[in-house]
Amino acid sequence: MKQLAEFVPIVLFFVIYQMDGSTINLLGWSHTVDGIYSATKALLMATLLILPLQWWLTGYLEKRLLWTSAAVFVFGGATLFFKNELFIQWKPTVFNWGMAIAFAISQFWGDKNLIERLMGAQIQIPQAIWQRICWVWVGHFSMVGALNLFVAYQFSESTWVSYKLWSGIGFTLFIMVITMIMIGPWVKAESVRQDRGES
Repeated sequence: MKQLAEFVPIVLFFVIYQMDGSTINLLGWSHTVDGIYSATKALLMATLLILPLQWWLTGYLEKRLLWTSAAVFVFGGATLFFKNELFIQWKPTVFNWGMAIAFAISQFWGDKNLIERLMGAQIQIPQAIWQRICWVWVGHFSMVGALNLFVAYQFSESTWVSYKLWSGIGFTLFIMVITMIMIGPWVKAESVRQDRGES
């Protein structure tokens, strides 16, 4: 459900953008696709629909989804209101840098950092490892935010739209693989310990 919530609106944004100049006719309703502005409208509508859908399917709304949705509404709304695509282009950067700051602060606030709170119920590993993983995530969010701005300002709008889709998928897989590599030895050790019947 998390993947659906995060990627369906992005995919829809990409698909609608590719239809620039086309006319959509549906049940007597007609709309000519206006590039990034129509794509942004589709992104807003998809995000708005994902929220009640997740609530209906799971009975709760994840904080990450709420923060992502808030960023979409603020920056997408600003793009449509001011007719300026830079607002929606800045959205991934502001969101990722905000996440980087939140994860960094969590290293010094409370007994557990954010990554341990997210994954600590599934696996028990030393706190020092959780801290190391958390800093990796801080670096990841910082890098993703910076790369988004680089592409937005150095390449065409259409290139950025394609980058937004594929980088969203690619970077998510990348950080999950890196995280699994880092916790892998501890998962293996825990499995061996349980096989031996140790408590």
